[in-house]
Formats: sequence, structure tokens, C-alpha cells
Amino acid sequence: MEHKNYDFGLVGLGVMGRNFILNVADNNFKAYGYDLDQEKVDALKTEGGNLEKVDASSDITTFINALSAPRKIMLLVPAGKIVDQVIESLLPHLDQGDIIIDGGNSFFTDTDRREAYLKEKGINFFGAGVSGGAEGARKGPSIMPGGDAEAYTHIKPIFEAVAAKFKGEPCVAHLGPKSAGNYVKMVHNGIEYGMMQLTSEIYDLLKKSLGLSNDELHQIFDRWNKDRLQSFLVEITAEIFAQKDDLGDGDLVDMILDKAKQKGTGKWTSQNAMDLGIPVPTIDVAVSMREISALKEERIVADKLYSRPEPQEIDKDKLIAMAEKSLYFSFIAAYAQGLHQLADASKEYEYDLDMSVIAKIWRAGCIIRSGLLDAISEAYITDKSLPNLLLAPAFVPKVQETMASVRETVAYAAMSGIPVPGLSASLNYFEAYTSSHLPLNLIQAQRDNFGSHTYERIDREGIFHTEWGK
Repeated sequence: MEHKNYDFGLVGLGVMGRNFILNVADNNFKAYGYDLDQEKVDALKTEGGNLEKVDASSDITTFINALSAPRKIMLLVPAGKIVDQVIESLLPHLDQGDIIIDGGNSFFTDTDRREAYLKEKGINFFGAGVSGGAEGARKGPSIMPGGDAEAYTHIKPIFEAVAAKFKGEPCVAHLGPKSAGNYVKMVHNGIEYGMMQLTSEIYDLLKKSLGLSNDELHQIFDRWNKDRLQSFLVEITAEIFAQKDDLGDGDLVDMILDKAKQKGTGKWTSQNAMDLGIPVPTIDVAVSMREISALKEERIVADKLYSRPEPQEIDKDKLIAMAEKSLYFSFIAAYAQGLHQLADASKEYEYDLDMSVIAKIWRAGCIIRSGLLDAISEAYITDKSLPNLLLAPAFVPKVQETMASVRETVAYAAMSGIPVPGLSASLNYFEAYTSSHLPLNLIQAQRDNFGSHTYERIDREGIFHTEWGK
């Protein structure tokens, strides 16, 4: 029988789980893993070597008995029913005050349900988004926990030790009650969808219009990553263009099928934004483009049915400069939309989120980390009630400087038959959000005309209806 002296337990010893628990052990906390698959248990023991601080078992009683009180057990298992199954398997062995942490991408309403269910049994439940992939789990992820603030004090030392660091600050913070952590991670992933789509469009634009080689694209993205576009996604994009194909000749990126898959978090972000009435068109389009990409066979047929213009001639250096400004602007737009959704959700679901803290814990470890996040955090420190990043005085000149190039880039892409839906959505979002008058007066007139839905006037108070045409 194990002594009850392990600080942290982890259920699910796949690649993510194994890396995370080794990270915990590396930071001088004793960690014990559990998985029904004995091979995964053995793999952790092998990789952990002779470390006294990490061990594992496929026996749940041995696992539970190894943990010190209050038990802190993290689940890194696929979202969905399996989370509930694991919880039920743990419950008979737990004591009041113990803590279960779901580290997967669970839908936030599932986290609220689980938190309420376990609270009745005296068990604390946390939804903690973990971003950074397998490498982040091993070397330091961004962690987004939500749950009971007092119970978090037991988790805090471990999470702060294993999280990524930005200038010495751990990229983790208690974000709020209930499902606050899972909700923030969901929107993080929505922003991620948007930024990935935008990056792919700029790649497509440069390749099709200028015929750039992958080596030239590598150099461009690498240069951008050393300047104001510094970010994880731009960094790995440059890396991708330099990767040779180990199964054939040439570059690997050219051999990858253009069908992008998704696990649902981007779609959840888009759907919930619609429920809240918050516009996130860059994220919406990114989800739609993954769906369009899945229609590969239909796209091949359609491509043969319709003519497409040849890309218009343009100066190479000019287009590269325009593309840089367009990507910079659209990254800001993606952040602005996601943070707008978070601010509204914070009120709707009583999370009391701090946008400046969220931006801070995204500065390292996570997929959407970028040099912009320092300035974003400062914008929300300056004005905690900032409704939209586009209204931050510090961001007005950053955006304004790019706009002529963004408009020209979208127009050039349209005239050249190159799809840039994410960039177009970002531009049109900006144009609409910064317009004091929109043509929705006509829509209200139409609604009242065919459905007597009424309208308001600009010259007097009240609700009005007209018998149109009479």
C-alpha cells in the first residue's frame, strides 16, 4: 500500500497526461498517475526513470491511497461522457474537501452541471483549460482554472510551478467561479481558429499571386515573427515551410491534403456568441472554412465549372508589406472579438472575469500567445470596463496605420479570385463597428412592413408601427 504522501494525482496517461505529470514532478511535487491501460502506466514509469517524485498504477484504490489530503486529482481524458464516467469511478473513494480538476476541453455548461453535482457531495470541482499541446504540457502550458476560490489555494502552488512563465510571471490565474476557466479556454480556441485561418489566407495570397517558393515564405514569416507579428502561430508557420517531406521529395506542406478537421471548440465559441448577441465574424468564418474544406470532392467539381481570373500583377515588395499589415490588423480584430465575447459572458454568467489577467496568462505557453498580448493587457488595466479593444486609445493608431493596406489587400484578392474570407470578415467587422450609421433602418422598415414588428425613430421616443403602402 502506498503512503498518502503524493501531492498531485492525474487520471489519463496519454501523451498530454504523461507530459503534464512529469512536469509536476520536475517542479518538486510528488505526482501519482492512474490509467486503466497498464502499457501507459509502464510508459510513465519508464520515462520517469528513477524519479522518486512520480509513480503510477492501473489500480484505482492504490492510486487514491497514494494521495495526500485534500486529494488533488486532475483528469486529462477526452471531453464528454468519459469525464462523467471517471468522476463516478472516483467518487466512492473520495472524502469531503477533495478536489477534481477537469483539464480537457469540456463544454462550459457540462462543467457547471458537474460542479453543482459534486458540490452537493462536498467535493470541489474545477474546469481548467490547458493550452500549449503536448510540448506545453511538458515544458509549461497556459492554464485557465475556474472554480471555488478557497479550494484553489490548494492547487495554486502546483499550477504556478508547472505553468509557462512570461518574464517570471506564471501563465495561470484563478479566473472565476464555476465554468469560468472552461469558458475562457473555449474562447481562446475560437480566437485560435480565427488566427489560423487568417495566417493560411495570407500564405495562399502570397503563394498564388507572387508564386513564392516555400523557402521564400519561410523567410518572410520568420522575419515577421521577429517584429510586431511575433507569435507562436507565425513562428510555427515559418517552421512548417522549411520542413522537408521524409516520405518523398520536396516540402511536406505541399503534400498535406487541404481538409482541416476540428474538435468543436471553435464552433462552440461561435454558437455561444450568437446566443449572447456578440459579433465574432472572424471566428464564424474560420469555422465555416473548415467545413468548406471538408467538401473536397465538390470543390474539385466546382473548380472545373467556373472560370477564375489570373492574379493581377503587383509589385512583390508592396504586396508582402500589405500582407504584413493585413495579418497584424486581423490578429487584433480576432482578439477584439474574442475578448468582447468574454466581457459579455462574464456579466451573463457572473464570472467576474478580469480581461487584463486573461491577456497576461496568454502571453506564454498557449497557442495564441503573441507580442500583442502585453499591450492588450495594458489596455484593460487602463480601462477595466473597456467594451472592445478597438476603443482602446493605445490601439487606435496601431489599427489606423494598417487600414489602407487592408482595404487594398482585400480588393486585390477579390479582383484576383483568391478567397480571403477571414480577412474580409475582419475588415467588414471593423467597417461596421466603426460606423455611426448602418443601413439597418431599412431592415427595421422591412420587418415592420411584412410582420408589424414595429420600429424606433431618431427624432422622438417611443415604439412605432406604420400601415405601409396605405
